Amino acid sequence: MVFLLLFVVFLNAQDQYQKNESVDVKGYVFNLFLNDDTNKIKGEALITVDFKNEANQFTLDLIGKSRVYGMNVTQVREGDSLVIYSHQQNKIIISPSIKGPKTRIFKVQYHGIAQKGLVIDTTKFGQRSFFGDNWPNLARHWLPSVDHPYDKATIEFRITAPDHYDVVATGKKTEESYLGNGYKLTTYKEQAPVAMKVVTIGVTKFASKLLEVVHDIPVTAWVYPENRLEGFSDYSVASKVLRYFIDHIGPYSYAKLANMQAKTQWGGLENAGTISYFENSVTGKNTVEGLIAHEIAHQWFGNSATENNWNHVWLSEGFATYFSILYVEAIYGDEKRKSELALDRKEVIDYYKQNPAPIVDLTIKDPMKVLSTNTYQKGGWVLNMLRHKLGNATFWKGIRTYYETYQNANVMTTDFRKIMEEVSGADLEVFFQQWLFTKGHPEIKWNWSYKKGKVKLVLKQLQDHHVFHFPLEIGLVHDDEVTVIKIEMDKRSLEFEFKTDSRPDTIVLDPEYWLLFEEK
Repeated sequence: MVFLLLFVVFLNAQDQYQKNESVDVKGYVFNLFLNDDTNKIKGEALITVDFKNEANQFTLDLIGKSRVYGMNVTQVREGDSLVIYSHQQNKIIISPSIKGPKTRIFKVQYHGIAQKGLVIDTTKFGQRSFFGDNWPNLARHWLPSVDHPYDKATIEFRITAPDHYDVVATGKKTEESYLGNGYKLTTYKEQAPVAMKVVTIGVTKFASKLLEVVHDIPVTAWVYPENRLEGFSDYSVASKVLRYFIDHIGPYSYAKLANMQAKTQWGGLENAGTISYFENSVTGKNTVEGLIAHEIAHQWFGNSATENNWNHVWLSEGFATYFSILYVEAIYGDEKRKSELALDRKEVIDYYKQNPAPIVDLTIKDPMKVLSTNTYQKGGWVLNMLRHKLGNATFWKGIRTYYETYQNANVMTTDFRKIMEEVSGADLEVFFQQWLFTKGHPEIKWNWSYKKGKVKLVLKQLQDHHVFHFPLEIGLVHDDEVTVIKIEMDKRSLEFEFKTDSRPDTIVLDPEYWLLFEEK
């Protein structure tokens, strides 16, 4: 009964963001005016809203002016009419007219200097630059929006900037017009709905190149002119990565795949169709293939199939971590999978000693704190174990079904579990409960002995808080050959005996790296 009660709590718990229950934002058009004289931007946002019932008051996120930083809202209109609004506590509270159609367009005019989200700086080569860097909820510093992944919308950027800059942004380029007086208008539009955490712009002097067209998706590199050839070389692997994921998971959702060298607080930021990579990712030595695979995997997991709640961010980061491993396994072989997982397992064990928490940690309220070794490496390990439990073919069938079901939508952990259960016919409730909602991992103390043609194995789980249930593979090593025996560990302590023709040279637990555990 306690187990069932806890699981209901996990299903129903939400993060702290106050959602607009009565409205659905369908699309944004952001008119942005950038200049070289000041870091102040001017903006005009056209926001298309569907009211689910009658028109009700709703809110948008926008950081208000405080001394140097923040935005001043000058007016809000519904169509051609001014509407009542207030801008307080970093929220624009809009009161629409009572009468009107179900779908309406609101125009928010504003200006100011963004402290975060829009990074206005110089590149490492000293060139002035503007980069969107929104993850997780920094869009509110420069874009009036619903700054939470639950409400995704189409995006259009209309960027007016000095005409000596090159401009790339989320979506497909639909216009580039020189306006005179030294300014240029560049427009990008993305038809697929995206969360604000993964929309971006890049405005600086770029060298750009079409690397390849993969399944009708243009793959491009946008790098600083000073390291043009190195950047084109380093980012060229993106085409191969994109092809692998389309072929194995399903259709790509976005208009293009641009790979952009950028000023970002992250090593890589998986902006939908326009990925940002840290400036020093460009070396000409082709050392960022794993990073590129991780960020491209996000286009399916996190961007298209998007967590509906910040506490379930493993559906983004754990997936990207493991699918980058699946990519390198396909390219370089299973030994590469095992070496990557060995490193990740050590990180998980070390992290747990200082941070004893589950992957889905409902005590975390700040989205900036949801990223951890748990949501990345441990989340990836959960998928590795699920793959082994279900079998490779069933695992991939489940992944394709999951993506097909939730492409361009929102999802929770229980939705993923149900899909995998439907495809496999297996009851996965215990598996998901113990690996995602329960802290820790099996800590196994063990020994073995050999006598009269039999190996005796004694195993004990040492962790106090939970008894894990899991399959465990035992490797009996004779010379260079390994015989693998599989057992089910469903108790705290177990003893097993195996017949063998001769004494093994040694015995290893989990020789193929399918179990997350700590050997004591």
